[in-house]
Amino acid sequence: MSYGSYDGRQPGTTEARAAARDRAREIRHQQRKQERRGRTIRNSSIIIGTLAVVAIVAFVLTNFAHAPGRGPLNMMSDGIKIGEGLTAVRTSGIAPDTEPVASTKNPDNVVDIRIYVDYLCPNCGTFQQNNGDELEALLDSGAATVEIHPIALLTTKSAGDQYSLRAANAAACVAEFSPDQFFKFHDMLFVDQPKEGQTGFDDAELVDRAQRAGATNIAKISECVKDLRFSTWVKSATVRALNGPLPDSEVDAVSTTPTILVNGKQFKFSADFDPNELQQFIVQAAGQSDNENPTPSPSPSVTPAP
Repeated sequence: MSYGSYDGRQPGTTEARAAARDRAREIRHQQRKQERRGRTIRNSSIIIGTLAVVAIVAFVLTNFAHAPGRGPLNMMSDGIKIGEGLTAVRTSGIAPDTEPVASTKNPDNVVDIRIYVDYLCPNCGTFQQNNGDELEALLDSGAATVEIHPIALLTTKSAGDQYSLRAANAAACVAEFSPDQFFKFHDMLFVDQPKEGQTGFDDAELVDRAQRAGATNIAKISECVKDLRFSTWVKSATVRALNGPLPDSEVDAVSTTPTILVNGKQFKFSADFDPNELQQFIVQAAGQSDNENPTPSPSPSVTPAP
């Protein structure tokens, strides 16, 4: 080696480089450990956070989405009571997990008619078609009130579209948002009534019938119908009707539809739903009421059939 040449091996250089390399390796090793630890912590945090979100969502779905909501306004008795001029009696909605509150009793000279209906039930349709005009005349004159209880016994009888439930829910929507048009809407649901075993009216048709019945707040009714907002209430009201008791009635519970009560007594209709039969029964029930609670008030404006 000639004088002045440099081979990189001056005294102490080799050892210094070796030590530096060792320190570099140690530093890289520590950095890799820290990076792995950081990734583990980040991944664990993500997993824990995800599980927490899932748990919160599950809690909300379990405890809120499926929790029973209140019943529709104006149906605290599980039915809507229609009075003079087709005007509905206003009430609050039944609160979740509470019992319905029976409607206030009528004056002695006003007949109390209660009807439990399923909108897919063919007998309910025949009854309304044959007696709807008579009921409306009684309401117009103030001689009677008609309290209608929509229930859903035939939910599985409409080719899978749950028409019985959907129609009762639609009735509840009208009761809440346009109660004074309820009786007209109720009547409209029996015009060209769907048959058991076939699909029922779709949501658009239900809303259209509400509109043709003169209902107001159509946008809110439409949203309510599509959301099945009162479906939980319909199911609960149906169970309550089937289990009973029916307040102020000689009948323990609903066993068939229509179930028709006149001053608490069951009207046992014949197969053809002759309107004269209902008229006679109302007159009889009103007469019995007068005998039990004699007053000078006039009897309902119905006349016996010849």
